Parts: sequence; structure tokens; C-alpha cells
Amino acid sequence: MKVTEFLKKITSGYLWANLLAMAAAVVLLFLGVRFGLDLYTHHGEAIPVPNVRHKAYDDARRILKNAGLKIEVSDTGYIKTLPPDCILEQSVEPGQKVKGGRIIYVTVNASKTPTLTIPDVIDNSSLREAMAKLTAMGFRLGEPQFVPGEQDWVYGIVVKGRHVVAGDKVSVEDVLTIQVGNGQMDFSDSLNYIDPVYEEVPDEDIFEEAEEEDNFEVVEVPAEAASPAEQAGSAPAEGQQKPAAATQKSAAATQKSATTTQQKSASQQEFPSHVVTGKTTPGHE
Repeated sequence: MKVTEFLKKITSGYLWANLLAMAAAVVLLFLGVRFGLDLYTHHGEAIPVPNVRHKAYDDARRILKNAGLKIEVSDTGYIKTLPPDCILEQSVEPGQKVKGGRIIYVTVNASKTPTLTIPDVIDNSSLREAMAKLTAMGFRLGEPQFVPGEQDWVYGIVVKGRHVVAGDKVSVEDVLTIQVGNGQMDFSDSLNYIDPVYEEVPDEDIFEEAEEEDNFEVVEVPAEAASPAEQAGSAPAEGQQKPAAATQKSAAATQKSATTTQQKSASQQEFPSHVVTGKTTPGHE
């Protein structure tokens, strides 16, 4: 490219027009941001917030609207001496300066008395625990009423002479009376005593287990065969042994009788006398 052609393009009106347009766009953008933000954010404005406490909601909305502010209800409360829909609190203190269009949050007085739910404290807590829980929830408590029962145990809650239970709705203005035990038992309370039940055993089973007869069998052992001389020589000895055998049989019978007597005595000691009366041990009639 020649120098003359380059200078001709630089000095052309089309190029300078584009450059001036770009510069104007940058200047306008800067001015728009500078003043546009001020207009959008109300820079430099300071509107004092009017006092709308204890005013009706409609009046408070009109006052704030005239001041360039907005109003919105955020919560409700209850004051018995003030009319319903009365402004109780406002989020911005009166006299404080804010920008235009600021939302002022207010708390209005409820048109009806608010209610609270009775918690599960009846027959489930002591007097101290119940009073602490009910007071923390906002209930009004009166003097406790003592009734017969366990010491300091909550047996009921009375509101305006009516018994309430857990889950009932009660006005915050109502006074709760807690029924608590005085440590004394009511004589009208009935106690049921149940006698123990014993299993009856038949008399026949008792005698079968208690009386067992001892049967002894006498077994004679045959003597070894002896020679005639030995038999002749032992004849006097056998005659002498006969009294001894009779004496052993008598001693065995005496011992058996004593054993039977001991068993009867043990059976009478183990079982009552009226149980064994009229029964006879088999074999000893």
C-alpha cells in the first residue's frame, strides 16, 4: 500500500464518523450509569419515618403512602386495652431517615384473643416441672389446688371450673389452676386383694409318691454237696444253726416293721393329718 492511499483512508469521513459514534456511546453509557443509579437508589434522598404506633392499620397505610413509603404486616400480637387492627410495633423507629419506597414492617393487634395449646403435663410431671413449662409457654397460673394423691404430682388442670386435657386450646387471658397431690390417700379409693391360687393335687397321687412299700425277697443259696461222713458230722451243727436262722428271720421282720413305721411317720409329717385320715397302706392292714 502506498503512503498516499494510507493517508487518504485515515482522513476519510467514514472512519472519523465511526470513531465519534463510539466515543459518544461510551460517554452516554457512563452518564447513564452515573445518574441512572442515583435515580434508581434514590441517592441523596432522606425521608423521615412517621410514627404510626397505636394507629389503625388503614390510617397508618395512608400516612406512610403520603410520605413515599410502603407498609406490610409481619406479625400479630394482642393487647387487651387496644382496639383490633391497631399498630403495635414498626420495624423502623419514628424519625429515622430512609430512602423513598422503603417497606415498613408493622405488628398489628389481633381481633380475637389468641389461644395456647395445653401441653402433656397432666399425670406426667411434678408441680415444679408443670409450672415451669406452662409459664414459659405464656399461660397464666393461679394458686394450685391440692387433692388426695401422691405428693406434688399433677393430677389435672382446671380452667373456669372446667377440666382440660393435653391438646385443648385455652385463651391466654384464662387462669389455669393445677390440681396437685397433697401426699394423702383418699379413703374412698378401693384396693383389690387377690388370694393366691394353689394347684390341687389328688390324694391318690400324694399317697403314691409318699408311701412306697419295700418288698424284700429271701433267696436261699443251696449248699454244696458233702460226703456222708461230712453230713453225719455236720448233723449236730445244723441242729445248732436252726435257732440262729430263726433268730435272724425274727430280726429281719423287726427291722422291716421299724422301717414301715418310720415311713408312716415321715408321711404324716410331710402331709396334713386330715389328708391321710382314712387311708390304709396296702399290705399292712
